[in-house]
Amino acid sequence: MSAGLHLPGSYGDAIASAVYRRAEGIAARVVRRGRPEPGWSDRLDDLVTSRWLGYPVMAALLCGALWLTITGSNYPSQGLTRGLFWLEGVLESMMLSLDAPWWLTGLLVHGTYRGVAWVVGVMLPPMAIFFPLFSLLEDFGYLPRVAFNLDRFFKGAGGHGKQALTMCMGLGCNAAGVTACRIIESPRERLIAMLTNVFVPCNGRFPLFFALASIFVSTSWLGSAVVVAVIMAGVGATLLVSLVLSRTILRGLPSSFVLELPPYRPPHVGKVLVRSLFDRTLVVLTRAVWVAAPAGAVTWVLANTYVSRVSLLAQTALALDALGRALGMDGHILLAFVLGLPANEIVVPVLVMGYMGSAALLELDGLRALGQLLVSRGWTLHTAVSVMLFSLLHYPCGTTLLTIARETRSLRWAVLGAVLPLGLAGSTCFVLNLLVKLVA
Repeated sequence: MSAGLHLPGSYGDAIASAVYRRAEGIAARVVRRGRPEPGWSDRLDDLVTSRWLGYPVMAALLCGALWLTITGSNYPSQGLTRGLFWLEGVLESMMLSLDAPWWLTGLLVHGTYRGVAWVVGVMLPPMAIFFPLFSLLEDFGYLPRVAFNLDRFFKGAGGHGKQALTMCMGLGCNAAGVTACRIIESPRERLIAMLTNVFVPCNGRFPLFFALASIFVSTSWLGSAVVVAVIMAGVGATLLVSLVLSRTILRGLPSSFVLELPPYRPPHVGKVLVRSLFDRTLVVLTRAVWVAAPAGAVTWVLANTYVSRVSLLAQTALALDALGRALGMDGHILLAFVLGLPANEIVVPVLVMGYMGSAALLELDGLRALGQLLVSRGWTLHTAVSVMLFSLLHYPCGTTLLTIARETRSLRWAVLGAVLPLGLAGSTCFVLNLLVKLVA
């Protein structure tokens, strides 16, 4: 399939070129053939790897996959969430029948279980759609063409062409994207890919993007285009940070990347569905559930612990408000991102709970109600853009940080994986807020 030559700069390229020239020379001496008409595979490669058309095709396929994910996950998500909350009622009745104290019922049912229910209800339907679509493109043979198109950009940024493939994996889950960095042979470039995979929005951040795009943008296609623009901004941040890392703490010469494009083949739909369900969807969902359960419990404790008749949740949001305003947001938004460290899926429920002063995680019934709540709390288009940028650029979830620590066998790289994107997110939102104030 592919091989990496770990030789300094131009030496690796020269050797790779010499190998191909030698092979072409041998083939030219022993092979006699006419000029066959190009087949459909050649014509398709001319399109998807074209210098001018390859990138629009890439964006169109991504936009189409996101549109199918947005459109197709709405009804299953509503039905699944309704079923999970019906089960919550059953559990609450069981706790009452056992004469459990209110705080134990609140901690286990309203905190822990409800946090898990939101993660499952929000994550499972989009992943069940997006991962199979991604796997079908992979099985068809398109993803190596994506790596081919983006190779020169990553090489210019001091990275590796295979980083494009790990970025694609990060669209589903950043933890899976970090694990996929094993395909990069060079330790230095593998580490760059791990530390920058966070800038590709994972499935847990898409619900926030989808909700804000639906509220502040009029049509679904335009909303999909906004989400694609956010992803492209993440790609730009990946290239920029890769360049900075390759010129500073991870300085070194990029290794050569020789990629032989595999032939196109009809996808094995049955195998793809099974593999995407068990190897990706359920694995990622299980990790998210293990992390989201304690997060729901902690959030419930903060919302139900009062000092001077004010909950710790409200007091913490007030303490963060000045910093939030400097970044174009507010204290409740920042607190939602802090509590969302274990799982990005609970950011919106925590935000709504803080705005409404609720004692448990909740979510409004429909995007219209959510939009009315946000506007009533002073949200503008500037606020929505700041929140989307901060969500795109800030630290990854706890599962991803643990994965970085496990893959690198070092806690310091996991710490850097959290501090580096947080600094970029804060500085970007701060500069944007200053520019908006100057223009206004």
